[in-house]
Amino acid sequence: MGYDHYIAVDWSSKNMAIARMTEKSNKVGVIDVPSDVKELQIYLENLRGTKVMTIEETTTSQWLYTELVNRVDRMIVCDPVRNHLLSEGAKNDTIDATKLVQLLRAGLLKEVYHSAERFIELRRLVSGYDDLVKAGVRLKNQRYALLRATGKTGDERVGSGLPSETDQHVMEGIERQMACCAKEKTDYEGAFRLWAKKYSAIRHQMSLPGIGLIGAVKIVSRVVSPERFVDSGHYLSYTGLVKLERKSGGVTYGRKSSRYSRELKSVYKIGVVTAIRGKNPIRDYYDYLISEKGYPDYQARHKSARRLATLSLGVFKSGERYQPRNRRGNVVGTDQRE
Repeated sequence: MGYDHYIAVDWSSKNMAIARMTEKSNKVGVIDVPSDVKELQIYLENLRGTKVMTIEETTTSQWLYTELVNRVDRMIVCDPVRNHLLSEGAKNDTIDATKLVQLLRAGLLKEVYHSAERFIELRRLVSGYDDLVKAGVRLKNQRYALLRATGKTGDERVGSGLPSETDQHVMEGIERQMACCAKEKTDYEGAFRLWAKKYSAIRHQMSLPGIGLIGAVKIVSRVVSPERFVDSGHYLSYTGLVKLERKSGGVTYGRKSSRYSRELKSVYKIGVVTAIRGKNPIRDYYDYLISEKGYPDYQARHKSARRLATLSLGVFKSGERYQPRNRRGNVVGTDQRE
């Protein structure tokens, strides 16, 4: 689709460079002014005709997307890693905006999904939870290292009786921080339960084998809109559960991993480990791969993870709970978890 105006904005906290091209001209017009989202909104509203606008993915891109998406016909948040043209030659905000609008008009941008929908807030909540979990793991590693450095096994539940007052002081600080992290983690999980009560999409994910509250919340917050995946193959690539073939001149040069969501890959990998401990269709599929197809354990778990991810996407798109079926397509009973 052609647009009357192609606009690219290089945004920073101090200034914004706005580059514009039209459908009928290759000339690029650029202005560099102090950053002001209200002024940018007015600028867009004053342009007559259809408009497409792009910005690069940054920490402020979601905020800008929400503020500007209703002022243009299409808003594209693009992947800066793919914009290699921007790294060539001299670099400043005006040059970057100029190159960005040229890529936009040529249709060479790689879009990063953004939305103003309700689950964006959930994504921020999950991000805070993940940061908290990483902080907790770091503290546990510090505690273990300090215990080992003082001749202990590292498995002691209470870090007391250390050889020096300094070591004891550090240990007490670590344990206080660990207690705070544990409390904050409980608060986050309480917030997730409230979201699950409010939105059926989360509860539907929890009906899948191996997917609990945290996994369901992460899936919904990351996917947001399942319709953006045209089929299960695209979704499996997004989750990092398939690799892309590299082929040229009829010769295959192996496979490579796409840029994927590590969060979703972890959810489905952990989900399969949980599922194969119980009695459900994922466990049946895993046993079938092991006993009848002769797959080694790690390959069977990986293929089962792909099956779980495909079911997850189907549940999200259908808007219904998972209905367990065996390999022959018959509905079977399974443990349902809320």
